Amino acid sequence: MSASTTAPASLALSRVPPRRSVIDGALARFGDGLRRYGWIIRAVQWLIVAVYAVLVIVPALLPLPDNAAHIWTNLTLAAQFAFWGIWWPFVLVSMVLVGRAWCGVLCPEGALSEFASRWSRGYAVPRWITWQGWPFVAFAGTTVYGQMTSVYGYPKPVLAVLGGSTLAAIVVGLLYGRNKRVWCRYLCPVNGVFAVLSKLAPVSFQVDSAAWAVSPKPVGGTESFNCAPLVPVKTMRGAGACHMCGRCSGHRGAVRLALRSPNHEIVRVAGEEPSLDQTMLILFGMLALAVGAFQWSSSPWYVDAKQWAATWLIERGTTWPLEHSAPWFVLTNYPDRNDVMTLLDGGLLLAYIGAATIVLGLALSGIVALATLSLGGWSLRRFHHLTQTLIPVAGCGVFLGLSALTVTFLRGDGIVIPYVAEIRTALLAGASLWSVWLAWQVAGLAVGGVRRVAAAACIAGAAALSVANWVLLFWIW
Repeated sequence: MSASTTAPASLALSRVPPRRSVIDGALARFGDGLRRYGWIIRAVQWLIVAVYAVLVIVPALLPLPDNAAHIWTNLTLAAQFAFWGIWWPFVLVSMVLVGRAWCGVLCPEGALSEFASRWSRGYAVPRWITWQGWPFVAFAGTTVYGQMTSVYGYPKPVLAVLGGSTLAAIVVGLLYGRNKRVWCRYLCPVNGVFAVLSKLAPVSFQVDSAAWAVSPKPVGGTESFNCAPLVPVKTMRGAGACHMCGRCSGHRGAVRLALRSPNHEIVRVAGEEPSLDQTMLILFGMLALAVGAFQWSSSPWYVDAKQWAATWLIERGTTWPLEHSAPWFVLTNYPDRNDVMTLLDGGLLLAYIGAATIVLGLALSGIVALATLSLGGWSLRRFHHLTQTLIPVAGCGVFLGLSALTVTFLRGDGIVIPYVAEIRTALLAGASLWSVWLAWQVAGLAVGGVRRVAAAACIAGAAALSVANWVLLFWIW
């Protein structure tokens, strides 16, 4: 069922195959269990907060590990592996599998922000916080800053990035809303990425608008609930904003956890909710900026540019960009590890990522625009809708970039994961085909025949461009 359902819940269920009905029933009971045993979720969250605090703070106070240290013998390496080898890549996977359950059930930052908001000053959320550009800006800012400071390799940048983000979440909780997650709803650096990936989840909390309409309005008591991430549950049609905490499960007999097609939200809902901020995040963020961030350290283009720039500067007697760096919280600066990023390095890093963002973002935008035009004329709404079909290949690319850290961490300790190349190939191929299939379905809502084929072919070209960037990184460079 979805919010667009017009038949009563009982009639809709009568048309569901028996096995699907059993699964939906089990999921609905699980969703009710999340609501009923919310105190257990809160206890688990505090346990995670404690572990999170240790892994973020303690390694920054310890000496850097020597070459003989291992993940299982050194807390710093264990924390790096936990954050960047397990947490980040596989939380992304969880979004595609179970929606934003991480956000509502496990995330320490969200839990702390909501806890702090119990004592909030209760200020109205200002317009600058609700600005729709934050998903892209926050993602871009943290990604670039992480590259500048080598956040994946050193504990102090982890404290700056994750600790700073957590502190900001607490401050926002103390200022705005009451028992809410204003930070999570608007400012969290990964909110945008999580929102687009969760659209692919095969389970979600779904609202039966007909059941809601005929149900008597609850007056206080146990029927009321607090939606911490500020989701308008009554009109909720997708999983992008829902944190899957289960607090609304069973409300007015109209909200329940249930199965759905992984394609449903992209094909049937996204076109009616065009989103410029998500389009920017997908085309210029996940498919462009993220590529530059993962590529630059392995790119021969970066090396060539650095050699050319260094030669050009030396010939003119200007050597200070090659001789000076900045503090570790601005640029990587660990001379005892022979790991120092000069001002020239930092400038070229920013230039490389910026160029990748602009060139790839514009190229992909042009391809999606061609797909839009092929459906019979320009439509901004349709452009946004077709962009959504690239979510599978965009998410796959970011996952592969992050999981490369998993492979690197384990290889450093002598653990070799078999068939890595084959797994990467299968994931890229599968994600590309998924994006093309979504484009075929979306195009079919407007036209058929040759125009539909042309639109799907354009999206296939966009997916191929994305895959080519990862081929460069994993197989050529």
